[in-house]
Amino acid sequence: MKRIKIQPLTPEAFAPFGTYTSVLNPEGEYLAGPHHKYYRENSRYFAQTGLPIGLSPIVVDTQAMKIDSVEYHNYACEAILPINDDAIVHVTPAGGAPDTAKTKAFLVPKGTMITLFPGVYHLCPLPAAADKLNALILLPERTHNNDFTLVELPADQQFQITK
Repeated sequence: MKRIKIQPLTPEAFAPFGTYTSVLNPEGEYLAGPHHKYYRENSRYFAQTGLPIGLSPIVVDTQAMKIDSVEYHNYACEAILPINDDAIVHVTPAGGAPDTAKTKAFLVPKGTMITLFPGVYHLCPLPAAADKLNALILLPERTHNNDFTLVELPADQQFQITK
């Protein structure tokens, strides 16, 4: 089984898959008032739908990190915000059948929102240290019903995430 090593989240390494911004430790340009700093558009989210964006909590148990399936969305980004723990997120470039030789696994610090581009293969975020990961998922309403494709990986494309 292939092994994918977890790497730190950096703008350069994550750029083919999406964008991210730290909610707890924002950086970059901002607008300020006497009691606030507004860090505008550090990350982007878009969807080809007129539906409202749903804010959906997810709770993920610790697991062996053996990945045998992935999902993708054709028309919307997916945003993931780990709340109580750092998260491990695996991504494979969009286009054609998933080629897990190109898969990357990133350590996403808690309080950092990532936005995956449409078509990027992924699955739910995994807890890095806690028994359960609480995270927030942003997707257009009903994406699970009208823009969700689950791909079962053949044995030669399955992988194990390692630290």
